[in-house]
Amino acid sequence: MAGRRDNPELTFVSAAIDMGRWRAGSLIGHLRAVVGRLGEQVSSQPASKLNSAQAVSVSELPMLGTAASFRQAVSAEGVWGRRVLVTGAGGSIGSELVKQISRLAPKRLCLVDSCEFNLYQVSYALERERPVKNWSACICDIRDEIAMRHLFLREAPEIVFHAAALKHVPLLEEHNVVEAVLTNVLGTKVVMDLCASTGADFIAISTDKAVNPSSQMGLTKRVAEIYIHDRALRHPDARVSLVRFGNVVGSSGSVVPLFRKQIEGGGPVTVTHPDMTRYLMSIEDAVRLTLAAASLPQVGFVLYVLEMGKPVRIFDLAVEMIRFAGKRPFVDIDVTFVGIRPGEKLHEELSYAWERLSPTAVEGVRSAAPDFDPRPKLRKIDELMAAAQARDCDWIKRVLPQIVPEYAPSADSQAVAGRARDRATNRGQKFLEQHRRPKSPSQSAIALP
Repeated sequence: MAGRRDNPELTFVSAAIDMGRWRAGSLIGHLRAVVGRLGEQVSSQPASKLNSAQAVSVSELPMLGTAASFRQAVSAEGVWGRRVLVTGAGGSIGSELVKQISRLAPKRLCLVDSCEFNLYQVSYALERERPVKNWSACICDIRDEIAMRHLFLREAPEIVFHAAALKHVPLLEEHNVVEAVLTNVLGTKVVMDLCASTGADFIAISTDKAVNPSSQMGLTKRVAEIYIHDRALRHPDARVSLVRFGNVVGSSGSVVPLFRKQIEGGGPVTVTHPDMTRYLMSIEDAVRLTLAAASLPQVGFVLYVLEMGKPVRIFDLAVEMIRFAGKRPFVDIDVTFVGIRPGEKLHEELSYAWERLSPTAVEGVRSAAPDFDPRPKLRKIDELMAAAQARDCDWIKRVLPQIVPEYAPSADSQAVAGRARDRATNRGQKFLEQHRRPKSPSQSAIALP
């Protein structure tokens, strides 16, 4: 007791412990009452009014493109009893591919990624859940042809899902275009060529940014599409697929995790432009439909395009997420417009005009018959890869538009980006003025326990 009196901090802690013992029952009762009231409030609201953490974590935002009618289990026909290899297995799409494929009873599953930490994370989840017994995790760069050849000889994959790519548009726009070409074009070439020589089925993940690209990232993904198409034509007996879709919610580059962090930090939520739209879908749905496309019967090359629903205005997404968090947009959490970033465009597209889309046996998946001959582009693609290996950025930027003449840069200079930012800010101020008008308590007050 003397020690307690001599040490005020110890006295405080001891008193708190003693008080906690006799008040525990009262505290638990109070917490139960609070939780009960919260439960009544949540249960009385539609799903769209849940807080952002709940809504975003399960990708249940009502504005997302979803394969709601395709919630049933995916057919295991494409991977059951087969040796499967996934590149980019530690990434957002790759890890979800691993997760879903592992439940479809593959004979063997090989995970490939150049990032040790990402590969460790997906490997740990696979080891803990143990949906498949025969699997391996390989640290390997898809740009390393010798290493990939040894990997193919050892693993002998029968089907390859190629998800490895560099995808962050502003990051790749100026100083990392060499890396974008080396990974997205040369790396794809290495994997595609190995599949063609070994007879493995090849399913590549592509993006809507490859359609009429406005960025270096979109250019490199379009060049990869052209190369895959060319190789498929040269190997008509090979089963080669491209699966193209838009943004997926919850990925490492998605705006949803960014908005959630900004909301949790008290704002502001940053939107590039009030009119910018994107196709959005949950990762689970995108991968589910990709696996469904892989199970469809096909001969030769097929381009699959996922049905993403209507484009979502990113400003509307930000406002809804603020409301999901129980906050008032422009009152509790502000929204600011920061301008279009280099390489970005206001609206994305899922297909070219010459790609005739038709429905497939899987709802939510359309196939395209490209009226396009990729063979004249091959010499320039070889030149592009030579430029990348020489690390000549200027050479790369000259060759890329020659391969993809549809390239239309959205921001050729800082002046263009600045004007877009000014226009967005002016419109944003009007939004702020309109939404900051005082509301009646019945409209704006939020009931708290």
